[in-house]
Amino acid sequence: MTATNRPTGLTSADAAQRLDTYGRNELRAATTEPTWLVFLRQFQDPLVYLLFIAMAISCGAWFIEGSHGVPIDTVVIGLIVIANAILGFTQEQRAAHAVAALARMTAAHSTVLRDGKQTVIPSEELVPGDILLLAEGDAVGADAKLISATNLTVQESSLTGESEAVIKDPSPTPENVPLGDRTDMVFKGTAVVRGVGTAEVMHTGMETQMGQIATMLDETEAEDSPLKKEIATISRTLGLLVVGIAVIVMVTLALVNGVHGTKDAVDILLLGVSLAVAAVPEGLPAILSLVLALGVQAMARRNAVMKNLPSVETLGSASVVCSDKTGTLTRNEMTLREIVTASGSTILEGSGYDPSGDATSINDNARIEAELTMVAGATANNAQLEYTANGWEIVGDPTEAAFLVALPKVVLNPDPAPQRLGEIPFSSERKMMTVLVPGYLYSKGAPDVLLERCTREQVGNSERELEPERREAILDTVEELSRKGYRTLGVARRTGLVALEEDDLTFLGVVGIIDPPRDEAKEAIEQAHHAGIRTIMITGDHPVTASSIATSLGFDATAAFTGKDIDDMSDQEFAEAVRTTDVYARVAPAHKLRIVDALQADGNIVAMTGDGVNDAPALKSADIGVAMGITGTEVTKEAATMILADDNYGTIVSAVEQGRVTFDNIRKFLRYLLSSNMGEVVTVFFGVLLAGWLGLNDSGGGVVLPLLATQILWINLITDSGPALAMGVDPADDDVMERAPRRISDRIINRDMWAQVIYIGVIMGAVTLATIDFFLPGGIVNGHDSLEVARTAGFTTLVFAQLFNALNARSDIHSAFIGIFRNRWLWASIGIAAFLQVCVVHIPFLQAAFGTASLDFTHWVVAIGMASLVLCAEEMSKFVRWALEV
Repeated sequence: MTATNRPTGLTSADAAQRLDTYGRNELRAATTEPTWLVFLRQFQDPLVYLLFIAMAISCGAWFIEGSHGVPIDTVVIGLIVIANAILGFTQEQRAAHAVAALARMTAAHSTVLRDGKQTVIPSEELVPGDILLLAEGDAVGADAKLISATNLTVQESSLTGESEAVIKDPSPTPENVPLGDRTDMVFKGTAVVRGVGTAEVMHTGMETQMGQIATMLDETEAEDSPLKKEIATISRTLGLLVVGIAVIVMVTLALVNGVHGTKDAVDILLLGVSLAVAAVPEGLPAILSLVLALGVQAMARRNAVMKNLPSVETLGSASVVCSDKTGTLTRNEMTLREIVTASGSTILEGSGYDPSGDATSINDNARIEAELTMVAGATANNAQLEYTANGWEIVGDPTEAAFLVALPKVVLNPDPAPQRLGEIPFSSERKMMTVLVPGYLYSKGAPDVLLERCTREQVGNSERELEPERREAILDTVEELSRKGYRTLGVARRTGLVALEEDDLTFLGVVGIIDPPRDEAKEAIEQAHHAGIRTIMITGDHPVTASSIATSLGFDATAAFTGKDIDDMSDQEFAEAVRTTDVYARVAPAHKLRIVDALQADGNIVAMTGDGVNDAPALKSADIGVAMGITGTEVTKEAATMILADDNYGTIVSAVEQGRVTFDNIRKFLRYLLSSNMGEVVTVFFGVLLAGWLGLNDSGGGVVLPLLATQILWINLITDSGPALAMGVDPADDDVMERAPRRISDRIINRDMWAQVIYIGVIMGAVTLATIDFFLPGGIVNGHDSLEVARTAGFTTLVFAQLFNALNARSDIHSAFIGIFRNRWLWASIGIAAFLQVCVVHIPFLQAAFGTASLDFTHWVVAIGMASLVLCAEEMSKFVRWALEV
């Protein structure tokens, strides 16, 4: 293996060879469950235990009665248990694959030297010998030994537990010192909070310090989301309630009718199991996970990458979006338009990252001053401009790149950047940066900050003292440029220095850089407003610049606040102000955090965007932290819940819309599953309770079940999974972005939904029992068919009632006929379920398995007609609710 050439880094070929030798730079994943164990886990469910009991009971009855033929009930229940396990296993695997895909999308990246060029690669592709380039906001991708460092400070609390960030220095440290004292090393999983540096990768993957700790960690269980907890509580409560009812019914039957043999005991036990099976929607957890995964994947297709599934619940409830300006509300194509120096203005043409174009100066001196200003700004610069197949692209800060783009417009054939001897990097607290090169020190930053360090001003080829009136004139120029919507930066230099001393500088000029608003941002803000979502713009720009851009986007910028305004307010005053103020300028990280806290205290669900390391605390505090995928630092992405792949505010609004759609769809299939299972419970419970009235008696006068246990299992198999899953991808309702945000405290299954569940369940049970009574002799209506035919007709009615209910459940307020054909998956699942029901009624071997008998045309018409009453009843209910609201 060849050694690393530090000035140029590894070659691509050598890096690939080392990757084969050392493996990928990733920690060993937790032991993956074998596929067979995942499948077996599908049987670890109270409902499945009930089905096993039912199998044991039916098999015992078959044995006691002489073991004639095949124990049909046992075989059928067993096959249905396996079919349910296969469905659950498949859905769980799909959800797991979706989460794994999202994890790959949010993987960390590192900047390295490869083939002599600065390159951004996935951190998992780092190899020993790579030259790692570190800057503020980077997550350190591997254990590396420092080559150089300028004001490099690294937060190592995730590794050492020390809360204080560590200042790093390439000077060698003694061997065997504690980890926290190894200042010449940076470690995987830590974060650069200040400064820049280069380092040679020494260890990757499990050989890193983080990897050694990982080997000692026990696997921890992930915390369930509020939604999953609520679903689990409902399932347990419903299950316990129905088991209690089943026990009461079984005891009552045993006492009233007596137990006259094994057959009676088996029938009573199967009745209890049937009630329990009817009540619990066993496919619910798997469907929930899959629908969330599908929702998150839909967001990813819209460039919004959610880092975990439960976040979808919160996103749909967002009531305030606190958005950064640059790159989110604007194009993030910083264009340097104007240079104002002592002798006048120089106007530049061109836009975006295209370096072609001309510059027009007001006079010769202005031209000279503009050239010096651009050379200084392009030298005190950490961005890179590269030409690719997709055009000009930048690596680094867009504002810094604006100098590189503008340089050839002002300076003919500019020289390459000189060797850098030292640097004091930019920070949000200092608001300036400085570099030292042979013979010169160059600084750029906020004009007001830079002016305080200047004593002279450049005029043509000479310098003059910077008088107070000129300082005022320069600040007036800054104000004027800001009113035009420009972001302003001052540029200064000092000659003959050999040390980094940021004082006694010569002021060169002020540049006006504009980042035009995105065309779609204004529309997205209006859409958010209609959806009850308030947008707040937070930026570090000058207040006048911020107000100018805000006004063009439709904000009310008359009451724009600065960080100083926030500092001067008491908590009570700020709590009042934050309710009406939508534009904040010149804010520090602490101000962002205070804004988020005040909004949350006022009952808002807050989404906060950010790209810099200083945004991480506010992102972590917000309900939804949104990191920029293009310009965001690795630390910010780590703290965020969602990552915008395109850094576009419109994507946030699209993601909120998808979050609302996903949440709506969860409520749809919950409404469907619970009401359908309620219908089964009502059918079995009242079928037994009213058996005498309905004619459900055998020849000996004993009570018979309205539905067999195998028939209930069949209903759950063909009507639960398919239609419920299809509702999980139901298209958005037309009014999804016209409604006010859902409060996070609102229950997913509220009182109104429970009323609907019970109402539909009662209707469903009533039409099923009425169908059985219609064909069965000896009931309220005296029919003429056998018990098998009447029960089959009731069984078919319940299946089709649930399929009609699938159309109902798509909305709790709108008619089922509105957009009835929009969801092709739902119609496909309904068609498959209907076809399977025809098969189970008319195919002989399925008749034997499920206790069915063939139905004629009249039976089918009555069964489907009675089932359609479920749709009619809910349509009437929706009309009444609509009329009362009007």
